[in-house]
Amino acid sequence: MVGQVGPGTLELTEVHRFPNVPVRLPDGLRWDVLGLYRGVLDGLRAASRSGAVDSVGVDAWAVDHGLLDADGALLGAPYHYRDGRTDGVAEKVGERVGGAAELYRTTGLQHLPFNTVFQLASAAGTAQLASARTMLLIPDLIAYWLTGTVGAEETNASTTGLFDVRAGRWSEELTARLGIAPGLLPPLRAPGDPAGTLLPHVAAETGLPEGTPVTTVASHDTASAVVAVPATGPDTAFVSCGTWSLAGLELPGPVLTEEARAANFTNERGVDGTVRFLRNVMGLWLWEECRRTWEGRGYAVDLPSLLEEAVRERPFISLIDPDAPEFLAPGDMPERIAEFCRRTGQPVPGSPAAVLRCVLESLALAHRRTLRRAAALAGRDVRRIHLVGGGARNAPLCQWTADATGLPVTAGPVEATALGNVLVQARAAGLVGDLASVRRLVARTQPLRHYEPRGDGSAWDRAAARVEPSPRNC
Repeated sequence: MVGQVGPGTLELTEVHRFPNVPVRLPDGLRWDVLGLYRGVLDGLRAASRSGAVDSVGVDAWAVDHGLLDADGALLGAPYHYRDGRTDGVAEKVGERVGGAAELYRTTGLQHLPFNTVFQLASAAGTAQLASARTMLLIPDLIAYWLTGTVGAEETNASTTGLFDVRAGRWSEELTARLGIAPGLLPPLRAPGDPAGTLLPHVAAETGLPEGTPVTTVASHDTASAVVAVPATGPDTAFVSCGTWSLAGLELPGPVLTEEARAANFTNERGVDGTVRFLRNVMGLWLWEECRRTWEGRGYAVDLPSLLEEAVRERPFISLIDPDAPEFLAPGDMPERIAEFCRRTGQPVPGSPAAVLRCVLESLALAHRRTLRRAAALAGRDVRRIHLVGGGARNAPLCQWTADATGLPVTAGPVEATALGNVLVQARAAGLVGDLASVRRLVARTQPLRHYEPRGDGSAWDRAAARVEPSPRNC
């Protein structure tokens, strides 16, 4: 994405798109990170043809990482967080650090079985980890290949389970207890810090000038998306909706109570020292896996037509808990949804449109449950929800989120992550001001849609009572 930023101007242009397809190897599910890096170089070449480029910023997803040896070479393709090698590891880590409650008091992190700390623990005793000298999260790895400089951006570092959320640094106590070599974790960088300049061979390959700066952005994609949430006050909540639905609040500091831990809320670093107090809800991954399964069987799936059909389906016939563990791994999602319905005594959705209605209503209920709990735990009143990301295109999901919560929903921007990335670069260059002015610029320049609650809220209350979150080890 190429962004243009100026007084009253905020524009994005997509110049290149490439697939991100994991690879199943004999030892597990891996990311094709070299293919991704090739896509990045091709994108930078396309950007260079579109005009002058003043800065480059890299964001990606959290927790996954590459390991470098003493020469700075990558030790194998990074594992995918949906790989099963971390099953059961969290309990062992908890024993070593004094329990899950102690881990939460330091990191404030939601229990997810694939957090970086558990991935590293699962690699204990392997030749790969023994040879490793540096761990780089995916966006930091891409920035390293572009610039040759090593660092760890703090919004993404805060998702690892190795970051002290109150002190804003790596936790030396945790790394010592877990036997992680102190030098494995690189120096921290804040959004807006310089990350280096393009290496000569990168500049030559992409057509960009030598010395083009790479600026540290909020490299966790959700942190970048929250930068571009056009909120105007503290009485708002956000849902960054794509593969995952990240639902929560932006706060000045972490909430580290036992109640927050038991509710499995996370405290992740945001721009300017803010905290994203949220829960990961399994998002549109559920639908994407359904579509992938059907298309693999030769059935064409037209989402706009299916959405129209889904709206005509009877409401609340079948509901699922999106966070049930059986929905995490890739696989036959329609059958998993059917099995959940059979197990809970509900009708099995009989068509793709009925499956889609089930997924979207269940996500709206999960948004309701998560945001109400977040507000209660943080002592905040919420009067509006901002839904950003790809889910903002999904009108039924936006409307049903408003209906389920009883709160107005502002949908957009769709490309919130790319906008947040560009805006942090622009702020580092002095083109925009503080976070509030950045968000006012988003609100003035980006297309937004507004949804007011409709219908009988008691129907959603009854539906919510039918779906209790699945028990999980916290």
